[in-house]
Amino acid sequence: MEIISTNKLARLVCKKRKEINMSQNSLAEKTEINRALISRLENDEYIPSIKQLEALSKTLDFDISELFVERTKNNSFIALKSKVLNETEKQGVDKLFSMMLTLKQQIQIRNTFENGKRKI
Repeated sequence: MEIISTNKLARLVCKKRKEINMSQNSLAEKTEINRALISRLENDEYIPSIKQLEALSKTLDFDISELFVERTKNNSFIALKSKVLNETEKQGVDKLFSMMLTLKQQIQIRNTFENGKRKI
């Protein structure tokens, strides 16, 4: 199964933005995404919504399919959670899992929507 790589997204957005000499403020205006979120996205600290991802793709002229990577099956999340040392780290890991589940739901909604459009 393929998943969207947030790391690839962060690198691609930063690279494409710089290639066209666009500031984060300008990108924020064109995509209607807060400049602080653009910065967090480029630092791989923010996962955009589907609408935001589409706006970035259109503005920076890239294909969203470039972001997909093959999902590897391992227990890295279990290992990550077991290495949590304090309450702050536990909250951070829990937030990370929550964000990942949200992204998964967004992808499922997107797929359902796209499949529905094809049937019309």
